[in-house]
Amino acid sequence: MTPTNRTLTAIDGIKVGHATDTTARTGCTVILCPEGATAGVDVRGAAPGSRETEAIRPGRLIQKVHAILLTGGSAFGLDAAGGVVQYLEEKGVGFPAGTVRVPIVPAAVIFDLHVGDARVRPDREMGYQACVNATTEPVAMGTVGAGTGATVGKAPGVTPASGGVGSACRHLNSGLIVVALVVVNALGNVVNPTTGEIVAGGKENGCFVDITERLLDASITSWTNTTIGVVATNATLSVAEATRVAEMAHDGMARAIRPSHTMFDGDTLFTLATGTHTGSSVNTIGILAAEVVAEAIVNAVTL
Repeated sequence: MTPTNRTLTAIDGIKVGHATDTTARTGCTVILCPEGATAGVDVRGAAPGSRETEAIRPGRLIQKVHAILLTGGSAFGLDAAGGVVQYLEEKGVGFPAGTVRVPIVPAAVIFDLHVGDARVRPDREMGYQACVNATTEPVAMGTVGAGTGATVGKAPGVTPASGGVGSACRHLNSGLIVVALVVVNALGNVVNPTTGEIVAGGKENGCFVDITERLLDASITSWTNTTIGVVATNATLSVAEATRVAEMAHDGMARAIRPSHTMFDGDTLFTLATGTHTGSSVNTIGILAAEVVAEAIVNAVTL
């Protein structure tokens, strides 16, 4: 039987919530895992905006996180993580530190300030509301949450297309589940990974523009980008293995966004592993991670 939920919430123990400001065209998306999940991260873009990524590197004290925040608002949007921390603290969730529990909430941002109202950014209240909105229902996709102000395909004189939030999933007969949720806000165009055909991107005179070719012009500057996301699995992984999966998952980004990982992108992918499934190799998980990331990117701009 084909599972009905093929989004990030197909993983037991994970909830996803969006908070959206359609007027200012910005928002945030939270992935809650209150029981804790092993996490990894890999940053491939040269212009990232993030929080607590160093805390989840291999060799650090922290072994599990309690949420991941994906948000608009560039560096300003990192304020929304405070609302997620507040929500989790109220629920008694966090890393035990004496008489208190400290929720571990890594975060990454996209740059959407030029799309709507640059003076309105996700804040603590919006981050908290995203947590209140979080459910185990299939994740809403498109221009919602952190993807509200996302765009793809950017160069001088080119009209970009809407980006958004996308998710995709693989279930194996072994019981392994690997899912991605990606916020697509890329300098490059989104392409069909199999054919290379552009499915969403910048246009000039009504026709798609090859952004890769435009980048050969050294005068191009664009700081309004970054694709961020989460790969989640029910597998059992160490922090080092989760980090490797995040690294492999970036292959999917390179397949579906052309170009990707540029000096003007802050491309960042997290991994979450809930540990209810055993017996699957890092190779298998990483290969599937790249596939679902590529599919999620396409879904973000087509569903």
